[in-house]
Amino acid sequence: MPTAELDTYVALLRGINVGGHNKLPMRDLSALLAELGCQGVQTYIQSGNAVFRAPVGTDGLAEAISRKIQERFGFTSTVILRSRDELAAVTRANPFPEDVDPAKLLIVFLETEPAPENVASLDPNFAPPDAFAVRGREVFIHCPDGLARTKTPNYVGRRLKTTGTGRNWRTVLKLLEMADSTHAGA
Repeated sequence: MPTAELDTYVALLRGINVGGHNKLPMRDLSALLAELGCQGVQTYIQSGNAVFRAPVGTDGLAEAISRKIQERFGFTSTVILRSRDELAAVTRANPFPEDVDPAKLLIVFLETEPAPENVASLDPNFAPPDAFAVRGREVFIHCPDGLARTKTPNYVGRRLKTTGTGRNWRTVLKLLEMADSTHAGA
């Protein structure tokens, strides 16, 4: 029986916290992913980021991960998957200058591509000096005054009517670095 071709994926979990509600230790996430057949699992920081190898065409894997989290830990977490190549494309699609502070650039990874009419309904002047751009299943949000108090991610999320989870630019670049390393080592 031939073995399935593997690719490198990044899982981004929504609503995972270090302490308090929705606590999911990363070692438990690693074990859960391994149980689902993922290989070479690595996690990054305590907010639900994992890089691993899995069969090409991961149809249903995000839902399976979410279901296992619900069964084992008693809370729901939306899981968004991107292949290594998709994540690399996200880094190339960044519409903001390279010298933007990576702590002030948020990428919201969406479950599904938003409807064009929802994208068109966004007000680009919602909260200056914040700026944002929708690129397929990602939203790039630059918040020069910082991410802590901005209302832009919530505004964009409500208007686009699709679920997403955000990561700052530094985290996105680190996840790509990990995915590249995993991909090269395969």
